[in-house]
Amino acid sequence: MKATLLSKENSEAKFTMDFTAEEFEKAVVDVYKKEKDKFMIDGFRKGKAPRSIIERHYGETVFYDDAINNLFQIQYPLAIDQLELDVIDYPRVEFGEIKKGEDFQVTVTVACYPEFEVKDYKGVEIEEVKVEVTDEDVDKEIESMAKRNARMVEVDRPAENGDTVLIDYEGWIGDEQFEGGTAERHPLKLGSDTFIPGFEEQLVGVVKGEEKDVVVTFPEDYHAEDLAGKEAVFKCKVHEIKELEMPEFDDDFVKDVSEFDTMDELKADTKEKLIKSKTEMAENSMKNSVIEAVFNANDIEVPDAMVEQELDNMTREFDQQLRAQGMDLETYMKYIGKEPADFRQEMREEAHNKTKTRMIVSKIADQEDFEVSNDEVTEEIEKLAQQYGMEKDKLTEILGIENLAMIRGDLRIRKAIDFMYENAVKKPAEEKKEDAE
Repeated sequence: MKATLLSKENSEAKFTMDFTAEEFEKAVVDVYKKEKDKFMIDGFRKGKAPRSIIERHYGETVFYDDAINNLFQIQYPLAIDQLELDVIDYPRVEFGEIKKGEDFQVTVTVACYPEFEVKDYKGVEIEEVKVEVTDEDVDKEIESMAKRNARMVEVDRPAENGDTVLIDYEGWIGDEQFEGGTAERHPLKLGSDTFIPGFEEQLVGVVKGEEKDVVVTFPEDYHAEDLAGKEAVFKCKVHEIKELEMPEFDDDFVKDVSEFDTMDELKADTKEKLIKSKTEMAENSMKNSVIEAVFNANDIEVPDAMVEQELDNMTREFDQQLRAQGMDLETYMKYIGKEPADFRQEMREEAHNKTKTRMIVSKIADQEDFEVSNDEVTEEIEKLAQQYGMEKDKLTEILGIENLAMIRGDLRIRKAIDFMYENAVKKPAEEKKEDAE
């Protein structure tokens, strides 16, 4: 096989693959040997009919399609390698006329990764994000710990905002109950705004055992069209009223929620953790600012094929998220009254921007000749294994070669982002504002 590049422009390559008559004949013979058992010819046992007899019965070209496909599947990757093409999509193929005993040609057109250089990725000016942790921040975090360790206790008083009421309810429109409007012993936190507007407010002040009609109007844009804009009556019965009982902020509380003995020790540790967390958040915010600046400074061609691949990934990930919640993408689309194509169109700009960002950062890694060592990959797998509570070797086995390559690629991208961040010029907000003036 001989591969010849005809053109390469606008991120698309066109080339020919020339096969000799001998190469094609060998491919036909290989197909005959593999497929001959499928043919039943009178006078011959199954699988024993000569090729010439089979071709006489079924036509001279009976083995041609499989022979051509086999040749192409084997030789196409070699042609791509020979011509040094970085392809990003399936090829479009035109087969020339094929005659027995003659050479033939295949013309291939395929999308390729565009060639470009990233500019202005060093010395990017960004606004510095200051990290500050106050005593109030520490107190709020400890209060959150207390809420996570609080317990619900039943109270004998009228319900207040913030209480959780345990209720039965039946939804009626006129003289008919509507589907999905009934529940028993349903916990509802008053003031959470999780029910139809106006519902929770009408339960403030109820007492245990009380029965009450709650009158509401469904929003005009309510997802169930048969209920949208209609007035409904919910017949409610209150079984329990509970409030959140917070623990005492003493040393016993500290021992229950941490490995420390005193509140001072807990506050010091909490402050240290908050500083670390906010520092990481600040760095990530500044890194995003650098990426955004470089993104805006580089106008590059983003191939449609790569955008479509990103859309495939985003669609698959969203479907997986829905399935984890007991739904799937098709059902969700019907629920919101849209088609899957609508979802892809709405996500197209985000997919385009994600693809462009990845292309830019990956190219910076190329321009800076960043490499990822085997030790760095091993260290990352160890972190992942610890995160998932697995043995490193077991995780490595599960990941496989393809995912290990992805980890290597992600680490390389991370190096490029860190490089841009380290070489950025971080200016205080005031200074940056003065420069703009």
